[in-house]
Amino acid sequence: MAPQQNAGAGAEAELPEYAGHYRLESCLGSGGMGVVHLARSTSGMKLAVKVVHAQYARDPEFRGRFRQEVRAARRVSGAFTAPVVDADPEAERPWMATQFIPGPTLSEHVKRNGPMDAAQLRRLTAGLAEALRDIHRVGVVHRDLKPSNVLLAEDGPKVIDFGISRPKDSELRTETGKLIGTPPFMAPEQFRRPREVGPAADIFALGSVLVHAATGRGPFDSDSPYIVAYQVVHDEPDLHGVPEELAPLVRSCLAKEPEERPTPDELMRELRSVAASYDTQTFIPAQRTGGAEEERETDGAGGSPEPEPRVTEPERRLGRRLGMRAALGAGAIGLAVVGVLASVQLFGGGDPAAQSTSPRTAPAGFSAWEATPLSKGSVPQCAYGAGKLLCAQTGRVFALDPADGRLLWRHAVAKTPPSGPPVVSGGLVQPSLERGRPLEALDPASGKVRWQWDRAAYNGLRCAGGMLLLTGTDGAVTGVDSASGDTKWSHGIPGHGMPIFASFAGDRLAYAVSTSGDGSSTRVTAVDPGTGEVRWDARLDGSLQPVGSVGGSLVFVSVDAVYGDARAVVRYTPGTRAVRRVALPVRVAQPQGTVRGNMVYLTGAGGSLVAVDLEGRKERWRLETGLARGSAPVADGRHVYVTAPDGRLLAVGARDGKLLGQTPTRLGTNTDRVPATLPEPVIASGHVYAGAPDGTVFAVDGRDPSVW
Repeated sequence: MAPQQNAGAGAEAELPEYAGHYRLESCLGSGGMGVVHLARSTSGMKLAVKVVHAQYARDPEFRGRFRQEVRAARRVSGAFTAPVVDADPEAERPWMATQFIPGPTLSEHVKRNGPMDAAQLRRLTAGLAEALRDIHRVGVVHRDLKPSNVLLAEDGPKVIDFGISRPKDSELRTETGKLIGTPPFMAPEQFRRPREVGPAADIFALGSVLVHAATGRGPFDSDSPYIVAYQVVHDEPDLHGVPEELAPLVRSCLAKEPEERPTPDELMRELRSVAASYDTQTFIPAQRTGGAEEERETDGAGGSPEPEPRVTEPERRLGRRLGMRAALGAGAIGLAVVGVLASVQLFGGGDPAAQSTSPRTAPAGFSAWEATPLSKGSVPQCAYGAGKLLCAQTGRVFALDPADGRLLWRHAVAKTPPSGPPVVSGGLVQPSLERGRPLEALDPASGKVRWQWDRAAYNGLRCAGGMLLLTGTDGAVTGVDSASGDTKWSHGIPGHGMPIFASFAGDRLAYAVSTSGDGSSTRVTAVDPGTGEVRWDARLDGSLQPVGSVGGSLVFVSVDAVYGDARAVVRYTPGTRAVRRVALPVRVAQPQGTVRGNMVYLTGAGGSLVAVDLEGRKERWRLETGLARGSAPVADGRHVYVTAPDGRLLAVGARDGKLLGQTPTRLGTNTDRVPATLPEPVIASGHVYAGAPDGTVFAVDGRDPSVW
């Protein structure tokens, strides 16, 4: 097949046939930095593939910025953006593939159909506020929100093109005098002090976008980008034509000082209070007049026209405050919760056994419950052991009755967020398997300390086979009996300078895993936790991460050594030294996995949930959940469960990958914060338990997720 011809002016005369292994079918559009193509994956999924112009591919600084774009887009991929499927910033022509989203941009819609009416504008505002909430939650600032970077999909607006976005904790890549935004949609601080730009700049851009959607123009209009820059910093916005009930909200977004603008959550609450007729139906855009091959000017993943000029001339700081946040008022409406769940105070006074519940009815006699602690500083991370639900939060470990959520006991620990749930080993609860903390073991019946070990000079700690394995700062491993706290052995592990172990339920071995510096091979050493003796040792090709064991075999995901994306699932059987590799048609970003029989389930950043059949040597199914990220999956044979950043528990059919049910969100008051760790759900006796960001622990019946 000959290279595709591009009819668009100014672009390369000939376009590549492939980006990676994705065949480029047609050109969706061309912008200043690259060309966006319609493409398909091996499995037939439609993709939008952005390929960088050849002249920029030779610029090291641009390549660095493109790498940052890929990282930012992956970090925020979810329900309100175009999820990243694959990328190669190191290719001769760097490229990034995202899910194709049919629908016009907001810019196109306004050009074709004119300004939006009030109802459409409210829905757009709500959708973009939700999008910015999710983008900011993962620590990313977009910095170039504009009508051409908003796609109007059937299920709501999607924000695209993270070309100049950056994490809030990263250095600014673009220097003064270079590209940092699009003047009509830039905030004053982007002109005055570009290195201090934060999430509030996106809120200012949102206000400008809403004015454009409501009127067909911006709040600061001029043919000269320099005059626009002056107006943004010094002048009041022109809101003529913005619906009266939305004008105060839009004006608050356009406050000159960042701290005077509302947050996305405040915007959503105000939307519900200012508009009694608020319509939550999705925006259904007008049908496009062309087909998939219709070309438009674009510079974004999924297609984002770029007609607006960009400048970066900084201007002096304007020392005034407008106090616009008062326009939001004091009204707020909380989230509606579907179903009536039991409420139990975990850490209140009185006898825990005397606390009452009002359980929701669920199938076959099991009553769902929800236990709400008074302290809501962290997400509870739980595990099942010794007949109890054992959970850890910042500053405490506690036990709940799995039948009704009653508090059985609590124990104070160091006031740092736990890295995982408590573990039952040697018949005792090990509440803290974290570096730098003293070891202690608790009686599972009472929570009282049975033994304590004050040694804290170790870099790694793992529980396996009734033993605690501690890796010291010198690389030596010490085996400690979980039941008594006695040291049983101490020595190094051949081939591993600083052994870090993996272990899995039902497997009495522990596995030291080390990857070579170039990522070309992985050494795996199986150790008997009780004696420290090596049972087998192997060097396998590729950069491998263990995710489980089954029938004497160890299961890994093979990941890209640079970006950490999963490319395949690998099973190694030490008895025969057989290696079985199952390639993934589409990579899984930042994979987390579990093994259930011959099935491997993976979750990835951006919401991918994938089932891989080890026996059939193929990907069984793939579901795009729309989550920015999810917990590691757990499975019980019938269902796969994942927890979401907003506290939902999702249930998916293990055989077909269909979403079967989900619980309500449980975000609590700190809705602008993202949990550092998403705890895995817990399965026990047909019931499913989970912790949420609002501090609750809750239980549902696992047999019929549709009633959740």
